[in-house]
Amino acid sequence: MQHDKIKKTGILSLVCVLSSLSSGGYAYAQTPDGVSKDKTEEKSVFTPVVRRVVSAPSMPSVSDTTEDHFLPASLHDWLTQSTMTGNWAGARTRLAQRGLIINGHYLQDSAGNVSGGRSQNVRYADEFGATVDADIKKLTGYSAGFIHFAVTARQGLGLTSKIPVMNSPQEIFGSGETVRLTRLSWEMPWNRYVSTEMGEINSENDFEQSSIYWGGNLYCQFESNAICGMPQSIAMNSGYGYYPTSHPGAWVKFYPAGNKEYLISFGAYSVDPTISNTHNAWKMNLHGATGTFLPFQLGWHRGGDNDFTGPLQTNIKIGGYWDTSETKDVYAQLSSFEIAPRYLASAPVSKVRGRFGGWLQADRMLERDSDDPQRSTALFGSFTWGDPRTAVVPYYVTFGVVRKGTFSSRPNDTVSLGMKSGWVNAKLGNWARQMQKNGADILRPSGEQSVEFNYGWRPMPWLLVRPGAQYYWSPGGTNRYKNPVLLDLETGITF
Repeated sequence: MQHDKIKKTGILSLVCVLSSLSSGGYAYAQTPDGVSKDKTEEKSVFTPVVRRVVSAPSMPSVSDTTEDHFLPASLHDWLTQSTMTGNWAGARTRLAQRGLIINGHYLQDSAGNVSGGRSQNVRYADEFGATVDADIKKLTGYSAGFIHFAVTARQGLGLTSKIPVMNSPQEIFGSGETVRLTRLSWEMPWNRYVSTEMGEINSENDFEQSSIYWGGNLYCQFESNAICGMPQSIAMNSGYGYYPTSHPGAWVKFYPAGNKEYLISFGAYSVDPTISNTHNAWKMNLHGATGTFLPFQLGWHRGGDNDFTGPLQTNIKIGGYWDTSETKDVYAQLSSFEIAPRYLASAPVSKVRGRFGGWLQADRMLERDSDDPQRSTALFGSFTWGDPRTAVVPYYVTFGVVRKGTFSSRPNDTVSLGMKSGWVNAKLGNWARQMQKNGADILRPSGEQSVEFNYGWRPMPWLLVRPGAQYYWSPGGTNRYKNPVLLDLETGITF
């Protein structure tokens, strides 16, 4: 039975891949404040793959030699064009002019712990994705915004439980290894001051999201899911909807100054604890929902339309949420720390109605090389706080620095250093300490820290090869196992 499920998933993944290859594709990311980009703006060659799609995506630049042909004129032209499949004999440009942008990507994360942890293991996981973004005005003549559609196919194995660690070392693993609806929505920029979106969406696109640098997701310059996407504690502590799952939801964004500088946003998303299950990959209803996730966010942005000219980019975001769900309190999380069932029976588990929390994020382009504006350095940090009644990790910090342009001859390569620190709820530590005094043979959970260092090599604009290393302190939140050292490799292709 399991073999048949894996076989079916593999076939569906292959269909998705063939569709992406036949239609081409490009993975786009949000602008720093969520405002739609100018559709004529060319994409930076820096990013072949990012996690999120963008409103009103722009058409990537294409080598002239592929403009009227399916195949490039030479190997050099193929290696220097912006996407692997080129312009499809001009079809990509014609579709864009008519209002349809079709994109595709492949991303794989491999990782293995060479020492430490419960045992030494190597795991591989990948994702194929395809998106279609439709400009309704170009298609129909009516100024009615945009329709977004995205589907992802994931497969492979994860390393998290083998070490174990609290956050996955492979950001692409999770949410059920299957073909999944990731976005189906209508977005409407009403004017310079108000934009809305509704449909099957996830809150990771718009709340506590990463800023965009050099055309790509800044947090996702790291393979570790502790950093990539968003600070992971918000998903651990609430009904926050994370990529690639989709939830019935809507948001509204206000721009008081009529530009990117200030942002006030509110959202409402269905909370569904079962959405990651493979049989719910195409679920588009509220059956099984436990409540509503209600976030808000204030944002301030400084910078030009890109990171190569104008003022150096700076972003500050502060936000919070209320989750109306009734859930078990934090003592229900004790089983995740490998505590024997005979001790868990004494944990004072109860139910709580409503969860809350907040976050603070900041990032800044530190400098731009005067002799080459393609080369620059960015810094980011975040702090997330969760409801002490229910949050397993109520305090969570991330920090990192990314250098784009490692050498004068490698302006699009990167070198990145990032860390995260999560503090386990003190209630669990106090409970474990009391149990120890009563003779229980258990460890007291306290927290987990990790660091990642990697090098992003970009031999072609559409290909990313990123080897790296990760190190964890107190894996799994305790000192049960020796601190693990991981070697990892991430590869991305833009179709």
